[in-house]
Amino acid sequence: MTGCAAPEPAGPRFLGVETALLEGDLVQFDVAVAGTDDPTVAEEYAACAAAQYALIRGQGFTRRVRVNTTQEGGTWRADAVYTISSDLPRGRATLDAAVKVADCGASGFPTV
Repeated sequence: MTGCAAPEPAGPRFLGVETALLEGDLVQFDVAVAGTDDPTVAEEYAACAAAQYALIRGQGFTRRVRVNTTQEGGTWRADAVYTISSDLPRGRATLDAAVKVADCGASGFPTV
C-alpha cells in the first residue's frame, strides 16, 4: 500500500547522549528520550551512560551529583552530573559501573 506510515515502535526511544567533562572527575551527561511519560526513564538512561563512560575511562564507580529533567514536545531530557572514580566514592547515590552496565543491558537501556 502506498501512503501508509509504519507504526511508531512501542516503548521508549533513546535519542542520544552528549557528554562533557566539567572539571576533574565531574562529567555532565545530556540525554533525550521519547515515547514515555515517565521522567525517570531519562534519569536511568543518564545513569547507564555514566556507568559506561566510567568503564571506558578505566574507572569502576560513579556517583550522581544531580539530575534535572525537563519535557518538551513529548521528549524527556535529563541534564545529569556524575563523579567518576576508581574507588567507591562516599555518598548514597553511588554505582558500581560494571554492575550498572550489565543491569542496563538486561533492562534494554543503551549505554552509549
